[in-house]
Amino acid sequence: MARKAQDNKILQDEEDLGDASAEKEKGGAAALTLMRGLEVLGRVAKGDNSLPKISKSLGLNKSTVHRLASTLVDSGFLSFSQREGYVLGTRLLELGHAAQQQITLTRVSHDYLVRLAADTGDTINLGVLDGHQVHYIDKIPGTRRIEVRCVIGERQFLRPTGLGKALLFDENEDKLREVYHREAREFPNYRYDLKGWLEVMKAYRAKGYAMDMDENEDRVRCVAAPIRDLSGKIVAAVSISSAAQYMDDERIETLKDYVREVTHAISQELGYQG
Repeated sequence: MARKAQDNKILQDEEDLGDASAEKEKGGAAALTLMRGLEVLGRVAKGDNSLPKISKSLGLNKSTVHRLASTLVDSGFLSFSQREGYVLGTRLLELGHAAQQQITLTRVSHDYLVRLAADTGDTINLGVLDGHQVHYIDKIPGTRRIEVRCVIGERQFLRPTGLGKALLFDENEDKLREVYHREAREFPNYRYDLKGWLEVMKAYRAKGYAMDMDENEDRVRCVAAPIRDLSGKIVAAVSISSAAQYMDDERIETLKDYVREVTHAISQELGYQG
């Protein structure tokens, strides 16, 4: 019986190794396909507008290039017409605009965030709306003994975070309801019901700042405010985050003024006149 159990264990280990190897091969193939797709984009950007030209430049057969190019056309990264052949698609314009906006945001705001972190001792985050989530694009660590966990590039829910709430200030009630119900499916155990959250959002919007009171992470609190561009549109938000022991009601009253002053200054740098 012991020998049989040992044999079964060996067989199971071999199967696990086989699965891991297959997964690794699959990941390698996906990475190669991605790299080749990016190479196709690069050749089109340099003027190769036909399958023969792209194939010759990359040293790939036409069927491979056609498959890659068709996928890129379907996803909007390339466009194709019989007269012009392949040209760059509108999806790249969207990404380029978003990248330019984020680069400008981080460049303009970074020194303000550094000073805010130095003045408060707390962790400062800069976030933008990315699809249905908050995308953290800059972070200045605080000097507190307890550091708030957050990573540049991380994405979080909108409903419970200070940044998320601030980014939603200009949305109408239908949009807020949509956000609430969507996130409730993934994160059901939330402090507020829909009516309560709508009331909270209304109050925060009137005050010009939002809070996260242990909603996203236990014993972590945030105060956040939005950044606006030349047109008055909310393009980002800044939050001051710290462990709850450093964020009592009296200190929050002070921090809300700090964060509003800083976001207003950054907004003015971006051309906002409001």
